[in-house]
Amino acid sequence: MPLISFASPKGGVGKTTLAANVADALHRQGRRVVLIDLDPQNTLRLHFGVSLTDGIGFMTDLPRRAGWRHALRTTPSGLLLLPHGGTDLPGALALARLLEREPELLLTPLREMLADPDLLVIADTAPGATPALALLAPMSTLLIAVMLADATSAALVPEISSGRFLGTGAAATALDVRLRVVLNQVDMEQRLSRAAAEAVIRLMGPRVIGAVARDQAIAEAVACQCLLLDFAPTSLAAEDLREIARGIDAALPTATGRNEPLRGLA
Repeated sequence: MPLISFASPKGGVGKTTLAANVADALHRQGRRVVLIDLDPQNTLRLHFGVSLTDGIGFMTDLPRRAGWRHALRTTPSGLLLLPHGGTDLPGALALARLLEREPELLLTPLREMLADPDLLVIADTAPGATPALALLAPMSTLLIAVMLADATSAALVPEISSGRFLGTGAAATALDVRLRVVLNQVDMEQRLSRAAAEAVIRLMGPRVIGAVARDQAIAEAVACQCLLLDFAPTSLAAEDLREIARGIDAALPTATGRNEPLRGLA
């Protein structure tokens, strides 16, 4: 019943790309994975080749109480995906307000998924403090904050280490040993990137679970709507992703039934 939540205090850090590729790497390492898109941008599906005309969404259908299994999409690799669903800004704001009033709309399906002890649930959340992240953070086995190796991210270390980037209340005080940090787009040949990465590692210590090198192959894989381990499996970033997945896997409870069909599904 592990839950891994990917979060970031700001957008544009590659959080969704990392969530997609780390989930894929964990699935390849034998974990049964359900990947949930909680970001209204609805872009997680693009990494798995889901058709742009596929309008089904897990989050956008929450108000209808339709249940979560109808929105499941089985990706070519076998990883299970729950797309967010298409929406506009007013729709996203309305859904956020609804979750604040009725948190069980999201908590109930999450509890159903987490009741399966052999299922790994990975959630990609929207940037910043959101009602969905506030609900997920206290339930998360690991909460992974994604940061760039740049000066802005280094300046945000106090917000991340204290939990303030999660907002107020229970979410901000529920991190203790569950917070992990992944540095993205690290370029050791550039002095600023190297200095920022070193500063984050020095300040966050063992909470830094890994770093992903700046690699053109990632952008090319995204453009092709491919996962990096399919598109460029021998690239430097691909090995970084495998290493991060191995670190996450080692930190999670042992799974007794890996890559078996999700209960209740064919």
